[in-house]
Amino acid sequence: MTDREVQAASKAIVEDAAVAVELDGLTRNYGERMALEDVTLSLAPGQTLVVFGPNGAGKTTLLRVLATLLRPHSGRVRVLGMRLPEEGWLVRGRVGLLGHEPLLYRELTPRENLRYHARLHGVGDERVEELLGAVSMTRRADEPVRTLSRGMAQRVAVARATLHDPELLLLDEPYANLDPAAIELVMPLIGAESGRTRVVSSHDPSGGLAQADLVLGLRAGRAVFVNAAKDIEPEEIAELYR
Repeated sequence: MTDREVQAASKAIVEDAAVAVELDGLTRNYGERMALEDVTLSLAPGQTLVVFGPNGAGKTTLLRVLATLLRPHSGRVRVLGMRLPEEGWLVRGRVGLLGHEPLLYRELTPRENLRYHARLHGVGDERVEELLGAVSMTRRADEPVRTLSRGMAQRVAVARATLHDPELLLLDEPYANLDPAAIELVMPLIGAESGRTRVVSSHDPSGGLAQADLVLGLRAGRAVFVNAAKDIEPEEIAELYR
């Protein structure tokens, strides 16, 4: 390899490290229905992207693509420096996904669920106990998930999503089933103070805007705007839903 090639490779590594999520013309469809069309943006490490849009706008599809659960049909996608879908296997252990469903086994207890996921990620039981305490579920840790309220199950799901200390959090309406006290509990794990890069879908213009560095507005799969949060007004977000 020549000196120029070495310099070019080094430059590419530095550029990749400076971008946590990069989309260039991301397109994904379900048959004839376009779920995402030509979405382009760049998110730096440690920043939060908040995605707004009505139901069916493509928010959940975007999160699933970034989580390597769906393949893009065209465009370029990089997550944590890795190309998707080609290098998805290198990304999965570095990402935490919190979706509409808690992704817990209902017949298992919270402790059993977390221990199962801990084994998948090579994490010790001490981390399981730490997170059960962090989400205030130690007392209910040995009861089947099916007996828990939606809010309690969501707190366990937060523990599951952060169990392996992911670099990137993908959060689909993460506070939907939580009361204010529960939100206070989980904010150190999935809020801005966690220090992680985050992509968050939200229907709350003022609340979502307050936690965003970058804002994406989707309607029918297309980006209506991609702007720094400081350059967006809540009224512009509300317009997406009209």
